[in-house]
Amino acid sequence: MIDSKLYTLLAVVESNSYTRAAEQLSLTQPAVTQHIKQLEKELGVKILNRVGNDIKPTSEGNIVIKYARRSIALYERMKQSLLDEQRQVRRLTVGITHTAESNAVAEVLGRYSSKTPGTIITIITNSTNNLYDMLKNYEIDLAVVEGRFQDSSINSILLDTDSLMLVVSNNNPLAKKQMVTIDEIKKQPLILRSASSGTRNLFAAHLESNNMTLDDFNVILEVDNIATIKDLIRRDIGVSILARSACLNELKKGKLTVLPIENLSMVREINILYHKDFKHVDILQSIMHEYNKVLKYYTA
Repeated sequence: MIDSKLYTLLAVVESNSYTRAAEQLSLTQPAVTQHIKQLEKELGVKILNRVGNDIKPTSEGNIVIKYARRSIALYERMKQSLLDEQRQVRRLTVGITHTAESNAVAEVLGRYSSKTPGTIITIITNSTNNLYDMLKNYEIDLAVVEGRFQDSSINSILLDTDSLMLVVSNNNPLAKKQMVTIDEIKKQPLILRSASSGTRNLFAAHLESNNMTLDDFNVILEVDNIATIKDLIRRDIGVSILARSACLNELKKGKLTVLPIENLSMVREINILYHKDFKHVDILQSIMHEYNKVLKYYTA
């Protein structure tokens, strides 16, 4: 059984309020305050500080919060696994990035689940760093992310390689070219992913290596949703830098044009990350097999 004070701690941190945490947990505010004080006394550390209107964890508090999340996630997954065992159900929670959501990965997971009776897959979409933290805390079973992490407790399997390219509408004059230059992109209205996006950060890093920044471009919009960006491109609102894999369906149907950028090769890996104690390696092989079949369809 998980100590209820850990649930109280996470409620306070996530709501940034003792009052809202009390409402969420059906407790009084003094009871919530007492839970935090008791937890600090038991562990011998200060966990939370009030800074103005915000509640901020101390450095020790961040450690407590990390392990509280991990403990609760493991406990909840244990209960779910026991229930699934009784029902003869195999359940997977897979974290994918917004780029992976737009490429073949979500389709692959759906196809695998539909072909495997008794398998239920829950897909969670988030940034690469957040998915990595969720994997570490056992909140998800697998993470499909761009790039890799150096972590001895996490295994990875290379699913594919991908590259960032300029994406334009078929009506854009650049669509007739085989390759574009940086100077040509600077003249275009540019739609960027959000600042937390791995795609954007990789583009920015390559620009820096060539003594340029995003300020050198005509950025008109910042949008996190890739489907929205592609729709804006089709309407000739602007152009964007996206992963080629995120445009497979549009390329298959001839709805968009993707172009390599001269002297700017932005290649990255797509990896499946999982804990070393993950027991269902057969699932990984099946997912990779299904991915290769779906990829052949889009690239044929």
